[in-house]
Amino acid sequence: MPPKTTETTPEEVTAAAANDVARLSAEAQRVIGEAATRIEAAVQEGLEQLRAQSRVYADAAGQHLEDAGEYVSDQVRARPLAATGLALGVGVAIGLLLAQTSRR
Repeated sequence: MPPKTTETTPEEVTAAAANDVARLSAEAQRVIGEAATRIEAAVQEGLEQLRAQSRVYADAAGQHLEDAGEYVSDQVRARPLAATGLALGVGVAIGLLLAQTSRR
């Protein structure tokens, strides 16, 4: 008895290829979905860390501004004439700078 030969038809090859493409497509979608989930979690974690750090920095900056304001107030109370002269000088300097830029 001669050995049986199995020939595949073009339709069978096309169907097998379509099944492979569908399987690979589903696997790729699953992997992409998992990667997107991991990336989203990492971004959320990074944002939370950034928020926490920015709160700390904002609190520290607010405290420094408050301390600087108190220092300036104390200095103005201690030397009112010097503070007035300094404010006048700064005002004149700003006025001169603005006058220079408006001429151009």
